[in-house]
Amino acid sequence: MATPTSLLDDDGAIVRKVAWRIMPLIMVCYLFAFFDRINISFAKFALQSDLGLSDTAYGFGAGLFVVGYVLFEVPSNLMLYKVGARRWIARIMVSWGVATALMMFVQTEWQFYALRFVIGAMEAGFAPGVLFYLTLWFPAAHRGRVTSMLFLASAFAGLFGAPAAGLVLAHFDGLLGMAGWHWLFLVGGLPCIALGLLVFVRLDDRIADAHWLTPDERTRLSQRIAEQGGAAGAHGSLLDALKTPGFLMLGLIYFLIQVASYGLNFWAPHLIRASGSTDPTAIGLLTAVPYLCGAIAMVVVGRLSDRSGERRRFVIALLLLAAIGFFAAGLFDHHTDLLVLALAVMGAGVIASIPAFWALPPKLVSGAAAAGGIALINTLGQLGGIVSPVMVGRIKDLSGSTTPALYVIGALALLCAALLALSLIHISEPTRQE
Repeated sequence: MATPTSLLDDDGAIVRKVAWRIMPLIMVCYLFAFFDRINISFAKFALQSDLGLSDTAYGFGAGLFVVGYVLFEVPSNLMLYKVGARRWIARIMVSWGVATALMMFVQTEWQFYALRFVIGAMEAGFAPGVLFYLTLWFPAAHRGRVTSMLFLASAFAGLFGAPAAGLVLAHFDGLLGMAGWHWLFLVGGLPCIALGLLVFVRLDDRIADAHWLTPDERTRLSQRIAEQGGAAGAHGSLLDALKTPGFLMLGLIYFLIQVASYGLNFWAPHLIRASGSTDPTAIGLLTAVPYLCGAIAMVVVGRLSDRSGERRRFVIALLLLAAIGFFAAGLFDHHTDLLVLALAVMGAGVIASIPAFWALPPKLVSGAAAAGGIALINTLGQLGGIVSPVMVGRIKDLSGSTTPALYVIGALALLCAALLALSLIHISEPTRQE
Protein backbone atom coordinates (compact mmCIF):
# COMPACT_ATOMS: atom_id res chain seq x y z
CA MET A 1 0.00 0.00 0.00
CA ALA A 2 1.01 3.62 -0.35
CA THR A 3 2.64 5.02 2.76
CA PRO A 4 3.57 8.55 3.76
CA THR A 5 7.20 7.75 2.97
CA SER A 6 6.31 7.48 -0.71
CA LEU A 7 5.38 11.16 -0.96
CA LEU A 8 8.70 12.54 -2.21
CA ASP A 9 9.74 15.61 -4.19
CA ASP A 10 11.80 18.77 -3.47
CA ASP A 11 9.64 19.39 -0.40
CA GLY A 12 9.32 15.69 0.35
CA ALA A 13 10.52 15.90 3.94
CA ILE A 14 7.78 18.41 4.81
CA VAL A 15 5.04 16.52 3.00
CA ARG A 16 6.21 13.27 4.60
CA LYS A 17 6.14 14.87 8.04
CA VAL A 18 2.62 16.19 7.49
CA ALA A 19 1.43 12.83 6.14
CA TRP A 20 2.72 10.90 9.15
CA ARG A 21 1.05 13.38 11.48
CA ILE A 22 -2.35 13.51 9.80
CA MET A 23 -3.01 10.49 7.61
CA PRO A 24 -2.92 7.53 10.05
CA LEU A 25 -5.66 9.01 12.25
CA ILE A 26 -7.71 10.26 9.30
CA MET A 27 -7.49 6.85 7.64
CA VAL A 28 -8.68 5.02 10.77
CA CYS A 29 -11.60 7.45 11.10
CA TYR A 30 -12.52 6.93 7.46
CA LEU A 31 -12.26 3.17 7.90
CA PHE A 32 -14.90 3.25 10.64
CA ALA A 33 -17.13 5.45 8.48
CA PHE A 34 -17.22 2.66 5.91
CA PHE A 35 -17.68 -0.10 8.47
CA ASP A 36 -21.28 1.07 8.69
CA ARG A 37 -21.82 0.43 4.95
CA ILE A 38 -20.32 -3.03 5.33
CA ASN A 39 -22.26 -3.84 8.51
CA ILE A 40 -25.67 -2.92 7.11
CA SER A 41 -25.09 -5.23 4.14
CA PHE A 42 -24.10 -8.14 6.39
CA ALA A 43 -26.97 -7.48 8.79
CA LYS A 44 -29.41 -7.69 5.85
CA PHE A 45 -30.54 -11.31 6.18
CA ALA A 46 -30.95 -11.42 9.96
CA LEU A 47 -32.39 -7.91 10.05
CA GLN A 48 -34.98 -8.75 7.39
CA SER A 49 -35.90 -11.94 9.23
CA ASP A 50 -36.26 -10.25 12.63
CA LEU A 51 -38.12 -7.17 11.38
CA GLY A 52 -40.06 -8.80 8.53
CA LEU A 53 -38.62 -6.58 5.80
CA SER A 54 -38.90 -7.10 2.04
CA ASP A 55 -35.94 -6.35 -0.20
CA THR A 56 -37.58 -3.07 -1.17
CA ALA A 57 -38.06 -2.14 2.50
CA TYR A 58 -34.45 -3.02 3.27
CA GLY A 59 -33.28 -0.91 0.34
CA PHE A 60 -35.49 1.96 1.51
CA GLY A 61 -34.08 1.79 5.04
CA ALA A 62 -30.52 1.57 3.78
CA GLY A 63 -31.24 4.54 1.52
CA LEU A 64 -32.63 6.64 4.39
CA PHE A 65 -29.06 6.84 5.71
CA VAL A 66 -28.20 8.75 2.56
CA VAL A 67 -31.31 10.97 2.85
CA GLY A 68 -30.13 12.19 6.24
CA TYR A 69 -26.60 12.52 4.91
CA VAL A 70 -27.71 14.53 1.88
CA LEU A 71 -29.99 16.93 3.76
CA PHE A 72 -27.28 17.98 6.21
CA GLU A 73 -24.20 17.64 4.00
CA VAL A 74 -23.68 21.20 2.74
CA PRO A 75 -24.64 22.96 6.02
CA SER A 76 -22.29 20.62 7.88
CA ASN A 77 -19.34 21.35 5.62
CA LEU A 78 -19.94 25.10 5.68
CA MET A 79 -19.99 24.87 9.48
CA LEU A 80 -16.69 22.97 9.33
CA TYR A 81 -15.21 25.86 7.34
CA LYS A 82 -16.37 28.33 10.00
CA VAL A 83 -15.45 26.51 13.21
CA GLY A 84 -12.45 24.50 11.98
CA ALA A 85 -12.00 20.91 10.91
CA ARG A 86 -10.69 19.66 14.25
CA ARG A 87 -13.79 20.55 16.25
CA TRP A 88 -16.33 19.66 13.59
CA ILE A 89 -14.89 16.32 12.49
CA ALA A 90 -14.63 15.35 16.17
CA ARG A 91 -18.30 16.28 16.67
CA ILE A 92 -19.34 14.28 13.63
CA MET A 93 -17.53 11.16 14.78
CA VAL A 94 -18.82 11.20 18.34
CA SER A 95 -22.45 11.76 17.29
CA TRP A 96 -22.48 9.14 14.54
CA GLY A 97 -20.72 6.66 16.84
CA VAL A 98 -23.48 7.06 19.42
CA ALA A 99 -26.23 6.77 16.77
CA THR A 100 -24.64 3.66 15.23
CA ALA A 101 -24.34 1.93 18.60
CA LEU A 102 -28.04 2.64 19.24
CA MET A 103 -28.90 0.28 16.36
CA MET A 104 -28.57 -2.49 18.95
CA PHE A 105 -31.95 -1.40 20.36
CA VAL A 106 -33.87 -1.54 17.05
CA GLN A 107 -36.89 -3.83 17.32
CA THR A 108 -39.31 -2.54 14.66
CA GLU A 109 -39.28 -1.52 11.01
CA TRP A 110 -39.95 2.15 11.81
CA GLN A 111 -37.17 2.26 14.41
CA PHE A 112 -34.86 0.93 11.72
CA TYR A 113 -35.96 3.65 9.30
CA ALA A 114 -35.66 6.44 11.88
CA LEU A 115 -32.24 5.46 13.17
CA ARG A 116 -30.75 4.98 9.69
CA PHE A 117 -31.85 8.53 8.89
CA VAL A 118 -30.30 9.84 12.12
CA ILE A 119 -27.00 8.04 11.48
CA GLY A 120 -26.82 9.65 8.04
CA ALA A 121 -27.58 13.09 9.46
CA MET A 122 -24.92 12.71 12.14
CA GLU A 123 -22.27 11.57 9.63
CA ALA A 124 -23.14 14.30 7.12
CA GLY A 125 -20.13 16.38 6.12
CA PHE A 126 -17.49 13.91 7.23
CA ALA A 127 -16.18 12.73 3.85
CA PRO A 128 -16.19 16.11 2.06
CA GLY A 129 -14.91 17.72 5.25
CA VAL A 130 -11.90 15.42 5.30
CA LEU A 131 -11.32 15.95 1.57
CA PHE A 132 -11.42 19.71 2.07
CA TYR A 133 -9.10 19.38 5.07
CA LEU A 134 -6.50 17.59 2.94
CA THR A 135 -6.52 20.46 0.42
CA LEU A 136 -5.35 22.71 3.27
CA TRP A 137 -2.33 20.54 4.03
CA PHE A 138 -1.12 18.96 0.79
CA PRO A 139 0.01 20.59 -2.50
CA ALA A 140 -1.99 19.64 -5.59
CA ALA A 141 0.86 17.52 -6.99
CA HIS A 142 0.51 15.15 -4.02
CA ARG A 143 -3.27 14.92 -3.76
CA GLY A 144 -3.69 11.90 -6.02
CA ARG A 145 -1.58 9.75 -3.72
CA VAL A 146 -2.88 11.34 -0.53
CA THR A 147 -6.51 10.88 -1.61
CA SER A 148 -5.72 7.29 -2.57
CA MET A 149 -4.28 6.74 0.89
CA LEU A 150 -7.48 8.11 2.42
CA PHE A 151 -9.74 5.93 0.31
CA LEU A 152 -7.59 2.91 1.03
CA ALA A 153 -9.37 3.04 4.37
CA SER A 154 -12.69 2.40 2.62
CA ALA A 155 -11.14 -0.58 0.87
CA PHE A 156 -9.69 -1.85 4.16
CA ALA A 157 -13.15 -1.47 5.72
CA GLY A 158 -14.32 -4.14 3.29
CA LEU A 159 -11.09 -6.11 3.39
CA PHE A 160 -11.09 -6.48 7.17
CA GLY A 161 -14.64 -5.43 8.04
CA ALA A 162 -16.35 -8.05 5.86
CA PRO A 163 -14.60 -11.05 7.47
CA ALA A 164 -15.01 -9.46 10.91
CA ALA A 165 -18.73 -8.93 10.29
CA GLY A 166 -19.07 -12.55 9.25
CA LEU A 167 -17.34 -13.70 12.42
CA VAL A 168 -19.50 -11.48 14.65
CA LEU A 169 -22.69 -12.78 13.06
CA ALA A 170 -21.49 -16.39 13.31
CA HIS A 171 -20.22 -16.32 16.91
CA PHE A 172 -21.88 -13.41 18.78
CA ASP A 173 -25.48 -14.25 17.96
CA GLY A 174 -27.31 -14.85 21.24
CA LEU A 175 -24.45 -13.55 23.41
CA LEU A 176 -25.97 -11.76 26.44
CA GLY A 177 -29.37 -12.28 24.83
CA MET A 178 -28.57 -10.00 21.87
CA ALA A 179 -28.88 -10.80 18.17
CA GLY A 180 -25.65 -10.98 16.19
CA TRP A 181 -26.57 -7.98 14.06
CA HIS A 182 -27.12 -5.91 17.21
CA TRP A 183 -23.53 -6.70 18.23
CA LEU A 184 -22.39 -5.74 14.75
CA PHE A 185 -23.55 -2.14 15.14
CA LEU A 186 -22.42 -1.84 18.75
CA VAL A 187 -18.88 -2.91 17.85
CA GLY A 188 -18.92 -0.55 14.87
CA GLY A 189 -20.16 2.48 16.80
CA LEU A 190 -18.31 2.67 20.12
CA PRO A 191 -14.77 3.12 18.69
CA CYS A 192 -15.97 6.17 16.72
CA ILE A 193 -16.59 8.03 19.98
CA ALA A 194 -13.00 7.50 21.13
CA LEU A 195 -11.65 8.41 17.70
CA GLY A 196 -13.63 11.66 17.72
CA LEU A 197 -12.02 12.69 20.98
CA LEU A 198 -8.59 11.80 19.57
CA VAL A 199 -9.24 13.98 16.49
CA PHE A 200 -9.99 16.93 18.77
CA VAL A 201 -6.69 16.49 20.59
CA ARG A 202 -4.44 15.46 17.69
CA LEU A 203 -5.36 17.51 14.60
CA ASP A 204 -4.76 21.19 13.83
CA ASP A 205 -7.07 23.42 11.81
CA ARG A 206 -4.43 25.27 9.80
CA ILE A 207 -0.77 25.08 8.83
CA ALA A 208 -0.20 28.18 10.96
CA ASP A 209 -1.34 26.19 14.03
CA ALA A 210 1.05 23.29 13.36
CA HIS A 211 3.73 23.85 15.98
CA TRP A 212 5.16 20.43 15.13
CA LEU A 213 6.41 22.08 11.92
CA THR A 214 9.22 24.62 12.01
CA PRO A 215 8.44 28.22 10.94
CA ASP A 216 10.36 27.62 7.69
CA GLU A 217 8.43 24.40 7.02
CA ARG A 218 5.09 26.15 7.60
CA THR A 219 6.07 28.95 5.23
CA ARG A 220 7.32 26.65 2.47
CA LEU A 221 4.29 24.37 2.69
CA SER A 222 1.85 27.30 2.57
CA GLN A 223 3.65 28.76 -0.43
CA ARG A 224 3.66 25.46 -2.31
CA ILE A 225 -0.09 24.98 -1.76
CA ALA A 226 -0.79 28.56 -2.89
CA GLU A 227 1.40 28.16 -5.99
CA GLN A 228 -0.48 25.04 -7.09
CA GLY A 229 -3.92 26.49 -6.46
CA GLY A 230 -4.21 27.62 -10.10
CA ALA A 231 -7.34 29.30 -11.37
CA ALA A 232 -9.39 27.72 -8.62
CA GLY A 233 -8.19 30.35 -6.23
CA ALA A 234 -10.46 32.91 -7.85
CA HIS A 235 -13.61 31.29 -6.47
CA GLY A 236 -14.62 32.31 -2.97
CA SER A 237 -18.17 31.14 -2.30
CA LEU A 238 -20.58 28.29 -2.94
CA LEU A 239 -22.39 30.48 -5.48
CA ASP A 240 -19.10 31.00 -7.32
CA ALA A 241 -18.62 27.24 -7.39
CA LEU A 242 -22.10 26.75 -8.89
CA LYS A 243 -21.24 29.22 -11.64
CA THR A 244 -17.98 27.44 -12.48
CA PRO A 245 -18.17 25.62 -15.85
CA GLY A 246 -18.24 21.87 -15.34
CA PHE A 247 -19.02 22.00 -11.62
CA LEU A 248 -22.53 20.53 -11.81
CA MET A 249 -21.34 17.96 -14.35
CA LEU A 250 -18.95 16.69 -11.66
CA GLY A 251 -21.98 16.26 -9.39
CA LEU A 252 -23.79 14.17 -12.01
CA ILE A 253 -20.72 12.04 -12.65
CA TYR A 254 -20.24 11.41 -8.94
CA PHE A 255 -23.92 10.49 -8.64
CA LEU A 256 -23.43 7.73 -11.22
CA ILE A 257 -20.23 6.56 -9.53
CA GLN A 258 -22.08 6.28 -6.23
CA VAL A 259 -24.90 4.27 -7.82
CA ALA A 260 -22.23 1.71 -8.69
CA SER A 261 -20.48 2.02 -5.32
CA TYR A 262 -23.62 1.41 -3.26
CA GLY A 263 -24.55 -1.42 -5.61
CA LEU A 264 -21.30 -3.11 -4.60
CA ASN A 265 -21.35 -2.20 -0.90
CA PHE A 266 -24.97 -3.09 -0.10
CA TRP A 267 -25.45 -6.15 -2.30
CA ALA A 268 -22.11 -8.02 -2.60
CA PRO A 269 -22.81 -10.37 0.36
CA HIS A 270 -26.29 -11.04 -1.04
CA LEU A 271 -24.88 -11.90 -4.47
CA ILE A 272 -22.37 -14.32 -2.96
CA ARG A 273 -25.04 -15.95 -0.79
CA ALA A 274 -27.42 -16.26 -3.75
CA SER A 275 -24.68 -17.95 -5.80
CA GLY A 276 -24.62 -20.85 -3.34
CA SER A 277 -22.39 -19.91 -0.38
CA THR A 278 -24.30 -19.85 2.92
CA ASP A 279 -21.64 -19.81 5.68
CA PRO A 280 -21.38 -16.25 7.14
CA THR A 281 -17.62 -16.53 7.65
CA ALA A 282 -17.04 -17.71 4.08
CA ILE A 283 -19.29 -14.94 2.73
CA GLY A 284 -17.27 -12.43 4.74
CA LEU A 285 -13.97 -13.67 3.34
CA LEU A 286 -15.25 -13.72 -0.25
CA THR A 287 -16.76 -10.25 0.13
CA ALA A 288 -13.29 -8.96 1.04
CA VAL A 289 -11.96 -9.85 -2.44
CA PRO A 290 -13.33 -6.82 -4.35
CA TYR A 291 -12.05 -4.51 -1.63
CA LEU A 292 -8.58 -6.04 -1.80
CA CYS A 293 -8.52 -5.50 -5.56
CA GLY A 294 -9.85 -1.99 -5.05
CA ALA A 295 -7.05 -1.22 -2.58
CA ILE A 296 -4.40 -2.42 -5.04
CA ALA A 297 -5.97 -0.41 -7.87
CA MET A 298 -6.08 2.70 -5.67
CA VAL A 299 -2.36 2.56 -4.96
CA VAL A 300 -1.41 1.93 -8.59
CA VAL A 301 -3.71 4.62 -10.01
CA GLY A 302 -2.72 7.14 -7.32
CA ARG A 303 0.95 6.77 -8.20
CA LEU A 304 0.40 6.82 -11.96
CA SER A 305 -1.95 9.80 -11.90
CA ASP A 306 0.42 11.86 -9.74
CA ARG A 307 3.35 10.93 -11.98
CA SER A 308 1.52 11.95 -15.18
CA GLY A 309 -0.58 14.74 -13.72
CA GLU A 310 -3.56 13.29 -15.65
CA ARG A 311 -6.70 12.48 -13.65
CA ARG A 312 -9.69 12.38 -15.98
CA ARG A 313 -8.54 9.53 -18.23
CA PHE A 314 -7.80 7.31 -15.25
CA VAL A 315 -11.36 7.80 -13.94
CA ILE A 316 -12.76 6.93 -17.38
CA ALA A 317 -10.70 3.72 -17.55
CA LEU A 318 -11.77 2.67 -14.06
CA LEU A 319 -15.45 3.24 -14.85
CA LEU A 320 -15.14 1.03 -17.93
CA LEU A 321 -13.56 -1.63 -15.72
CA ALA A 322 -16.45 -1.30 -13.24
CA ALA A 323 -19.00 -1.73 -16.05
CA ILE A 324 -17.28 -4.95 -17.16
CA GLY A 325 -17.47 -6.20 -13.57
CA PHE A 326 -21.20 -5.52 -13.24
CA PHE A 327 -22.03 -7.17 -16.58
CA ALA A 328 -19.87 -10.20 -15.68
CA ALA A 329 -21.52 -10.49 -12.24
CA GLY A 330 -24.89 -10.67 -13.97
CA LEU A 331 -23.69 -13.36 -16.36
CA PHE A 332 -22.12 -15.52 -13.62
CA ASP A 333 -24.58 -14.91 -10.78
CA HIS A 334 -24.99 -18.68 -10.12
CA HIS A 335 -21.27 -19.58 -10.30
CA THR A 336 -19.54 -18.55 -7.08
CA ASP A 337 -15.96 -18.69 -8.36
CA LEU A 338 -16.67 -16.68 -11.51
CA LEU A 339 -18.93 -14.30 -9.57
CA VAL A 340 -16.12 -13.50 -7.11
CA LEU A 341 -13.80 -12.87 -10.07
CA ALA A 342 -16.39 -10.47 -11.52
CA LEU A 343 -16.70 -8.77 -8.13
CA ALA A 344 -12.91 -8.40 -8.05
CA VAL A 345 -12.98 -6.55 -11.39
CA MET A 346 -15.96 -4.53 -10.20
CA GLY A 347 -14.20 -3.60 -6.95
CA ALA A 348 -11.01 -2.52 -8.72
CA GLY A 349 -12.99 -0.22 -10.98
CA VAL A 350 -15.57 1.18 -8.56
CA ILE A 351 -13.43 1.60 -5.46
CA ALA A 352 -10.40 3.09 -7.21
CA SER A 353 -12.54 5.48 -9.29
CA ILE A 354 -13.67 7.38 -6.18
CA PRO A 355 -10.28 8.76 -5.00
CA ALA A 356 -9.29 9.32 -8.63
CA PHE A 357 -12.46 11.39 -9.09
CA TRP A 358 -11.80 13.53 -6.00
CA ALA A 359 -8.58 14.86 -7.51
CA LEU A 360 -10.78 16.72 -10.07
CA PRO A 361 -12.90 19.21 -8.00
CA PRO A 362 -9.88 21.11 -6.51
CA LYS A 363 -8.93 21.99 -10.10
CA LEU A 364 -12.12 24.08 -10.22
CA VAL A 365 -12.70 25.51 -6.74
CA SER A 366 -10.83 26.48 -3.56
CA GLY A 367 -11.39 28.26 -0.24
CA ALA A 368 -15.03 28.59 0.88
CA ALA A 369 -16.06 27.48 -2.61
CA ALA A 370 -14.13 24.26 -2.05
CA ALA A 371 -15.68 23.66 1.39
CA GLY A 372 -19.25 24.14 0.18
CA GLY A 373 -18.59 22.98 -3.38
CA ILE A 374 -17.00 19.67 -2.46
CA ALA A 375 -19.86 19.06 -0.03
CA LEU A 376 -22.41 19.83 -2.75
CA ILE A 377 -20.73 17.49 -5.24
CA ASN A 378 -20.69 14.80 -2.57
CA THR A 379 -24.35 15.52 -1.79
CA LEU A 380 -25.35 15.15 -5.44
CA GLY A 381 -23.29 11.97 -5.58
CA GLN A 382 -24.79 10.54 -2.42
CA LEU A 383 -28.23 10.69 -4.00
CA GLY A 384 -26.94 7.63 -5.81
CA GLY A 385 -26.93 5.98 -2.40
CA ILE A 386 -30.69 6.52 -2.25
CA VAL A 387 -31.40 5.40 -5.80
CA SER A 388 -29.12 2.36 -5.90
CA PRO A 389 -30.34 0.26 -2.93
CA VAL A 390 -34.02 1.03 -3.59
CA MET A 391 -33.65 0.33 -7.31
CA VAL A 392 -31.85 -2.98 -6.79
CA GLY A 393 -34.28 -4.06 -4.07
CA ARG A 394 -37.31 -3.18 -6.18
CA ILE A 395 -35.96 -4.97 -9.26
CA LYS A 396 -35.26 -8.07 -7.16
CA ASP A 397 -38.75 -8.03 -5.63
CA LEU A 398 -40.34 -7.72 -9.08
CA SER A 399 -38.12 -10.14 -11.01
CA GLY A 400 -36.92 -12.47 -8.29
CA SER A 401 -33.29 -11.78 -9.32
CA THR A 402 -30.67 -9.09 -8.89
CA THR A 403 -29.22 -9.81 -12.36
CA PRO A 404 -31.27 -7.16 -14.25
CA ALA A 405 -30.16 -4.55 -11.68
CA LEU A 406 -26.51 -5.47 -12.26
CA TYR A 407 -26.97 -4.86 -15.98
CA VAL A 408 -28.62 -1.49 -15.29
CA ILE A 409 -25.77 -0.38 -13.03
CA GLY A 410 -23.22 -1.56 -15.61
CA ALA A 411 -24.96 0.55 -18.25
CA LEU A 412 -24.92 3.58 -15.93
CA ALA A 413 -21.18 3.10 -15.38
CA LEU A 414 -20.71 3.18 -19.17
CA LEU A 415 -22.82 6.35 -19.35
CA CYS A 416 -20.68 7.92 -16.63
CA ALA A 417 -17.48 7.11 -18.52
CA ALA A 418 -18.97 8.60 -21.70
CA LEU A 419 -19.98 11.83 -19.94
CA LEU A 420 -16.52 12.25 -18.52
CA ALA A 421 -14.88 11.48 -21.87
CA LEU A 422 -16.99 14.08 -23.68
CA SER A 423 -16.85 16.86 -21.09
CA LEU A 424 -14.57 18.62 -18.62
CA ILE A 425 -11.70 18.79 -21.12
CA HIS A 426 -10.53 22.00 -19.45
CA ILE A 427 -9.65 20.22 -16.19
CA SER A 428 -7.69 17.40 -17.82
CA GLU A 429 -4.49 19.44 -18.06
CA PRO A 430 -1.75 17.90 -15.92
CA THR A 431 -0.75 19.34 -12.56
CA ARG A 432 2.85 18.20 -12.38
CA GLN A 433 5.40 18.43 -9.65
CA GLU A 434 7.71 21.37 -10.25
